[in-house]
Amino acid sequence: MNEQKFTIDDAPFNKFHFRIAGLTFGSSFCDGYSLGIIAMALTVFGPQMNMNAMWTGLIGSSALIGLFAGSLILGRLSDRVGRQKIFLVNFLLITVATILQFFVSGPEELFILRLLIGFGLGGDYAVGTTLLAEFSPKKYRSSLLASINVVWTLGYVASNFVGHYLGQVGSDSWRWMLVSAAIPAIVVLILRIGTPESPRWLVSMGRVEEARQIVKKHLGSNVEMGETITGTENQKTLGFRGLFSKKLRKRTAFGGIFKLTLVIPYFAIYTFLPSILSTMGFEQNFFADTMLNLFLLVGAIFGLWLLAKFSRRGFTIGAFTILTVSLFSLSFLHNGSQFLMLIAFLIFTFFMSAASNLTLVYPAELFPTEIRGSGIGMVTAISRIGSAIGTFLLPVSLSSFGLSASMAGMAAILLIGLIVSIAWAPETKNLSLHEASDPLLEAGNLSKGTDIPFTENKKIT
Repeated sequence: MNEQKFTIDDAPFNKFHFRIAGLTFGSSFCDGYSLGIIAMALTVFGPQMNMNAMWTGLIGSSALIGLFAGSLILGRLSDRVGRQKIFLVNFLLITVATILQFFVSGPEELFILRLLIGFGLGGDYAVGTTLLAEFSPKKYRSSLLASINVVWTLGYVASNFVGHYLGQVGSDSWRWMLVSAAIPAIVVLILRIGTPESPRWLVSMGRVEEARQIVKKHLGSNVEMGETITGTENQKTLGFRGLFSKKLRKRTAFGGIFKLTLVIPYFAIYTFLPSILSTMGFEQNFFADTMLNLFLLVGAIFGLWLLAKFSRRGFTIGAFTILTVSLFSLSFLHNGSQFLMLIAFLIFTFFMSAASNLTLVYPAELFPTEIRGSGIGMVTAISRIGSAIGTFLLPVSLSSFGLSASMAGMAAILLIGLIVSIAWAPETKNLSLHEASDPLLEAGNLSKGTDIPFTENKKIT
């Protein structure tokens, strides 16, 4: 009896897929935890250092600034030197910088270390997501990529609970809060040793035999590449230029604006959640904080169902609509009923968390293998510099203009995302990674003979 053959896109899910997913999820947990714990630490660190709104905004946004640089630089580098090297080395940087936070004596030192942590995490957004997408079977790709957001949310929620209890240990509680993020980082760093290179990247570089060996070793002897790609002379020189070519510039613009308009309100609001709850009248209200964190977690899990149930485009447009309406409602309800404000905030929280699943799925499906790392890095960089600016400006806006105007401004940003999604969002659901990443093969316009951008149309088995 002949053994059944599979390609990477339709291979059975095995323990190696589970491992790659777990290592990517570990990074996501660290990211959520690191960005969440800083909000708790600042409530102690800020008053001790007599920090003004500017320094509070700078430290709150510092990791996001680092994420911008890391995703841009390391994402591009991963297309040149491979995914695996960066997948390991950047977590060494994250771990060391996280531990050094314990020893800082002022906001300047903490700002620099948070930049370095963000730089490493930014690289992992680009490389980890790329590696997971390139190994994942089509059937499981969207759920695995979306689960990154679920784990990110779990890390963020965990940081709030840890921060709440560590806040009671004394004046140095902020040190223990920040260094606690080193525990999951060390675990991830150790477990990443021995991770193989992406076979899709190897094929794009012409290293076909190496790719075959990795596929057979980790995915099974009956699994073949099944890719319609191979290396080209232009691959090494395209870089970011390819992202703005005629074929891909609309996808690059959509990916950047789509993710930017989602993460600006997300990071700005939840980095300073305790301050916002206080402005809403929930002073030291652990119940309200807990409810919002639970809605974040449940929303992320519910988002997995929405991804399976609805099209990418439909989910995106629907989510932007609900988020825009709920945040505008919150701005109008300020100084009104606390109960109605909490309901509006819970609805926003639930669907923001659900929609954030899309920010991990869409970018990996928008770009071809040759520049997927650069593409995800570019989209992440655009979103993170915007979220860094938003996070820096939010405490200033709250102190200068109040909660209503600040929330209305965030809602206007979401409205831009809705308009762009209606105009440009492609449909990539139920397509192989090859089909999803080719703008000429999207949304029901599948043409068997269409060449893939930047590649020769040669099948690799």
